[in-house]
Amino acid sequence: MASTLLKPTTHLQGHCSLPGDKSISHRLALLAPLAFGTTKIENFATSLDCQSSLDCMRTLGVNIEKEGNSVAIQGRGLRGLCETTAVLDAGNSGTTMRLLAGILCGQPFESQITGDESLRRRPMRRILNPLQEMGAKISASAHDCAPLKIQGGNLHGITYTPPMASAQVKSCVLLAGLFADGDTTVIENIPTRDHTERILPAFGVPVHREGTRLTVNGCIPLVSPTEVCTVPGDFSSAAFFLAAGMMVPKADLVLQGVGVNLSRIGLLHVLKETGGEIKLRNERLAMGEPVADIHITGIKRRTGKPLQLSGSIIPNVIDELPILAVLGAYLDGVEIRDARELRVKESDRIQLIVENMRRMGLEVTELEDGLQAAGNQEFRGAQIETGGDHRIAMAFSIAALVANGTTEIQDAFCVDISFPSFYEVLAHLTT
Repeated sequence: MASTLLKPTTHLQGHCSLPGDKSISHRLALLAPLAFGTTKIENFATSLDCQSSLDCMRTLGVNIEKEGNSVAIQGRGLRGLCETTAVLDAGNSGTTMRLLAGILCGQPFESQITGDESLRRRPMRRILNPLQEMGAKISASAHDCAPLKIQGGNLHGITYTPPMASAQVKSCVLLAGLFADGDTTVIENIPTRDHTERILPAFGVPVHREGTRLTVNGCIPLVSPTEVCTVPGDFSSAAFFLAAGMMVPKADLVLQGVGVNLSRIGLLHVLKETGGEIKLRNERLAMGEPVADIHITGIKRRTGKPLQLSGSIIPNVIDELPILAVLGAYLDGVEIRDARELRVKESDRIQLIVENMRRMGLEVTELEDGLQAAGNQEFRGAQIETGGDHRIAMAFSIAALVANGTTEIQDAFCVDISFPSFYEVLAHLTT
C-alpha cells in the first residue's frame, strides 16, 4: 500500500475543477438503466465508488459506454434488468449497495450483492426493515451486514420514518417505491441530501413534498432526459481545499463549477462563521442542482469561538467532519457531538481522527458520539494511519500543509475511492 510524503507550505493559489459529484453520479448510474432511452452524462464522477454502480448495472445486462468522464447508458425500462448468476460487487460503496438493494427488490428475479471487507462490516438493518415492510424478500448475513440476498417480486407502498437521518435510507425506500403498488412516503424529521428528489423528476417521476413528507407514485415508467446531464463538481471534495484555504497563510483559490445544493453546504456556513472569506460567483443551475464557482481568500478574522457541531447540522456536514476536526484544532477549537454515524462509515472515523490528531501532537478527547479539541494547537509532521478511508487520508493531507516537518500518509491512494486526482490537484495549488 503506497504512502505519500507531504511538506508544509505557505501558499495555496490557483483555479481548479473538481470531479463530478459522487451522490449525483450514483443516482444517475442507477436510474438511467430503468428508463426508456439513452441517458448521456458529462463529468461523471471518477471515483471507484461510482464505478461500482456502473459495474453492477453492466452485470445486470445494461449497455454502458464510457469515455473519460462521459457516460452513455442505454435504459431497459423499470423491470428490464437481466437476471445474473454472478454476485454483484458494490466494492467499498455503501451508496451502491443500499440504493441498488431497493431497485433489486422490485425486479422479477433473485440476486445477491456484496462488497469489500469494509462494506461487509457496515450496517444494513436500516434498509432491511423498510424493504421487508414493503413485502420484499431480502436477508443479510450475520450481524445484519452484507452480503444481501434478494428475491425480487411485488412490493406495496408504505409510509416510513427512518430512525436515523440518512439520505441513503430515504433514497432506498423511494427507489423501491418506484416498483410498488400505491404510494410510498418517507417522513424526514431531519432533512438530508435531496439529490434523489431532484433527479427523479428529470426521469419523468414527480416527487410530491408536503412538509416533511416525500411521496412517489409507484409503477410510473421512467424516460431518459432529452438533454445531456452534466454533473456538478463534488462539494465534499471541495471541502478539503476550502478548509486548506482557511489554514494556509497565503490562500487565494477558485473552485470551479461546484454543486452548492443547500442540503450539502453546511460547511460553507461553518467556515463563514469562523471568519472565512468565501464568495459564490457565477451561480447557475445544472440538472436542477445549484452550481457556482467558489472563491476563498482565507481567513480574515478569528472569532475566538470553538466550532460547535451537533444536532440538525450533523447530517449536512457528515462527510466533512474529519476535515472540520482538523480545522477546529488549528483555529479556535472544536466540539463534535451527535455524530455516532461516523463510527460505521468506511472506518470508525471518530477513532481514526482522534488517533491521528494525537500522532500530530494535538490534544483531543474522544467521545462516544464525537470529539473535543482545544484550538490554536501546533501540528507536527507524523505518520498518518488512514485505515483505507479516503476522507481520513485527505483530511490529514490538509493538516500536513500546516505541520512542522514532513507528514507521511499511509495507504494514501485510498483517495481513489472518491477523488483519484486529489494529490495532483493539491500539488498544482501548492506549487
